[in-house]
Amino acid sequence: MIGLEAAVVEDSGGERSRFRLGGACAPELSRWESGGSGIVGCGCDGESQEKWLENVCYLTMKLMFIILFKKYTQKDLVIMDLRQFLMCLSLCTAFALSKPTEKKDRVHHEPQLSDKVHNDAQSFDYDHDAFLGAEEAKTFDQLTPEESKERLGKIVSKIDGDKDGFVTVDELKDWIKFAQKRWIYEDVERQWKGHDLNEDGLVSWEEYKNATYGYVLDDPDPDDGFNYKQMMVRDERRFKMADKDGDLIATKEEFTAFLHPEEYDYMKDIVVQETMEDIDKNADGFIDLEEYIGDMYSHDGNADEPEWVKTEREQFVEFRDKNRDGKMDKEETKDWILPSDYDHAEAEARHLVYESDQNKDGKLTKEEIVDKYDLFVGSQATDFGEALVRHDEF
Repeated sequence: MIGLEAAVVEDSGGERSRFRLGGACAPELSRWESGGSGIVGCGCDGESQEKWLENVCYLTMKLMFIILFKKYTQKDLVIMDLRQFLMCLSLCTAFALSKPTEKKDRVHHEPQLSDKVHNDAQSFDYDHDAFLGAEEAKTFDQLTPEESKERLGKIVSKIDGDKDGFVTVDELKDWIKFAQKRWIYEDVERQWKGHDLNEDGLVSWEEYKNATYGYVLDDPDPDDGFNYKQMMVRDERRFKMADKDGDLIATKEEFTAFLHPEEYDYMKDIVVQETMEDIDKNADGFIDLEEYIGDMYSHDGNADEPEWVKTEREQFVEFRDKNRDGKMDKEETKDWILPSDYDHAEAEARHLVYESDQNKDGKLTKEEIVDKYDLFVGSQATDFGEALVRHDEF
């Protein structure tokens, strides 16, 4: 049935999981909130988010109560001591209803290319992860050197975008960024199938609206407390921003920009706008100190703030509010959530070219890359060699 997307946990290459309720701007547990890989934004207003958290807390408490009740009734119908029951129930309630004090990170940072140490004297594991992505790199470890070289040669043909027979630093950098964010394109492929209803290779706004919201817009009082019409307005605004030619029909690239605006320069203004709307509770177009802190932490009656909250207050005054007017405007918010980071992909591209460029002309041929295949990809042979190194160290 066409309608609101159900709560779904989406795998994203180990980097993200989320519950999706509604459209692209619907509340979701994802990098947009957790900051796991650092994406900014939220997609729902504070009241909807509070309602969602209350539902989660209620279900958690109910589930734990059922588990406890089942445990004590299946064991020969022994009646739990009243004190034990009250203690367990109070613990469940405290666990379920207590609000987290961990910092919510809205700042988007470019992720590390690998969690391994970059030390070519020990192994090329970091380079393999950077060049292929961590999951894809594992598939090469089971191949013979000949098989690895053959697959690497096919990859080189894809990297050479202008088909001039050479791989430049820029082409290698673009490939590394693609490999690192392959999960984004996999996510788009999954959602594309559910939204391109007429299978014409395009997704119109009407198709997206019908597939995402459908009949729920006819319900003036939805049970879950979400304002789906407001969500749809935000989705439409973002869709129009992603749609470069303004025909309300998205190509796959435009659809990718719609779903993952933080990855596109021309979409960053909408990322900032949505973030400010989520935090700016008094709707004055700015983020003041209390709104900034309130987005990260709820006092909930507690007078004492954690140390990280006090640090964030200092950060706001000293660094976020650059013109010292007591609030953040659009540019200050953009500098906060979309900082200019060190370009790890470019650094790795330059490193790979430097190590493989035999004639030192600043670019690589397929032969130069394949000759240095163990730097780019793994194989049974390279894994065996690395195992010997580790054994000798031990």
